[in-house]
Amino acid sequence: MGEVSTIGLDLAKNVFQVHGADASGAVLFRKKLRRHQVLTFFAAQRPCTVAMEACASSHHWAREIGRLGHAVRLIPPAYVKPFVKRQKNDAADAEAICEAAQRPTMRFVAPKSEQAQAAAIVFRARDLLVKQRTQIINALRGHLAEFGLVRAKGPAHVPQLVQVIEDGAESVPELARPILKMLIETLHSLDEQIARLDREVAERAKRDETARRLMTIPGIGPVTAVALTALAPPAEAFSRGRDFAAWVGLTPLQHSTGGKQKLGATSKMGERTLRRLLIIGANSVLLRVARNGAPAGSWIGRMLARKPPMLVRVALANKMARIVWALLTSGEVYRAPAVSA
Repeated sequence: MGEVSTIGLDLAKNVFQVHGADASGAVLFRKKLRRHQVLTFFAAQRPCTVAMEACASSHHWAREIGRLGHAVRLIPPAYVKPFVKRQKNDAADAEAICEAAQRPTMRFVAPKSEQAQAAAIVFRARDLLVKQRTQIINALRGHLAEFGLVRAKGPAHVPQLVQVIEDGAESVPELARPILKMLIETLHSLDEQIARLDREVAERAKRDETARRLMTIPGIGPVTAVALTALAPPAEAFSRGRDFAAWVGLTPLQHSTGGKQKLGATSKMGERTLRRLLIIGANSVLLRVARNGAPAGSWIGRMLARKPPMLVRVALANKMARIVWALLTSGEVYRAPAVSA
């Protein structure tokens, strides 16, 4: 029997599956482990490569197993799926992870530190609260529509909804009014909590030198700058800005064959929070251009002259992502390009 070279670990809440193989890929063992047995098992193994899917709790286990002297590799689940043979179960998943980790061209996810994960919580929490606020607003609009009271969409028109509910002259049944007021109280509470998170992000932007440099890029404010420092992997993980933009998910899907290149819609295969923030930032730049006009001969002016606005918005977000990578690797600030005469 050969020496263990790679161990595939299928993560779970309580019952974990491990699959060990030697350098040639021959199976050495298959085991089930309870949660409390995982670290004891790996402490007894000689240093080897331990592979896991990049999923919930994977960064925690990567840190813990890495402290035992093993080389930990996190693989995107989409890259593991082609190695699953026929039926899907924990043993087959662990074997597929082990096989995927042994491929010489496999791409891996960099494990995150506790501090990096803690810094990202503010954005996850903010996204959750914003979704809840949207649900409450939609619920209020839907309930009022049942009584023939229709108002415009969007958070900007929430005061009109509140006025309709609190105004006794409106045709809202008295039986429903207290419940609707309860939803309004929840909405105000969510607004306060979101504002607190926004203030926390602004404070982090002031303290972080990298975030201050990123805010010199047009369209990137405190929220986007801090999100980039918290959610993006080290810039050294990418060889060029194009790779970073592709990781964010700002590149088109490819359906190319027979030497014919066919590009589709934006892939959306990356960090959703960063992609959304960059597109919002690009939209703010385009709104400014719409008000003040684009400089003659500028890239954005040429794009707006021949492309639809949404395409220009995503293209500008892609360009911003490449600039972000350049600033992260060089340690410099943004300098606007010279416009040709």
